[in-house]
Amino acid sequence: MEITITKGQAEDRIAIVHADGRRMDTSFPKKGFIPHDAVHLFVERELGLSGAFWGMVGSGRHPEELAGIAKAAGHASASRNTVPDASIVELLQAERLVECFEADQWSGSSGAAADLIAMAEVACAASHVALPAIDAEQVQAIRTAISSFAKDWMAAPLGYAASFNWEQANG
Repeated sequence: MEITITKGQAEDRIAIVHADGRRMDTSFPKKGFIPHDAVHLFVERELGLSGAFWGMVGSGRHPEELAGIAKAAGHASASRNTVPDASIVELLQAERLVECFEADQWSGSSGAAADLIAMAEVACAASHVALPAIDAEQVQAIRTAISSFAKDWMAAPLGYAASFNWEQANG
């Protein structure tokens, strides 16, 4: 699956082309310095979370469906703080980790890997999921991927497109 994220002013665009030629397009509002869904890619690729956001998209789900799927399967929120269905555990694990790595990026990625892992463990526990296996070496690999991408993304003009291959990333 080929993923292309295009830089926009108020929102970024994602174009997805599956191996069989099916195409999905969506947009998402800016949440920070770099696209949230790109951080998902780096986290999910490094940790092999094939049942998380990009794995679900790879299996045919449209990105815009995933919030509804998560809600229906028990995604924790202020009004629904319950144990989620097993079908979304990796999705929630990835989301909590992505949030931690985004905060890490915003703060300059200068803290110890153990601190990021501890923060992620608390975040996962709040969503009633276990922290997936992650070690200091993987934290550094994710930080490096995010930093490299962020350097190019933030310097690029509007219309810049970054492309990724999920099968290679996940294989």
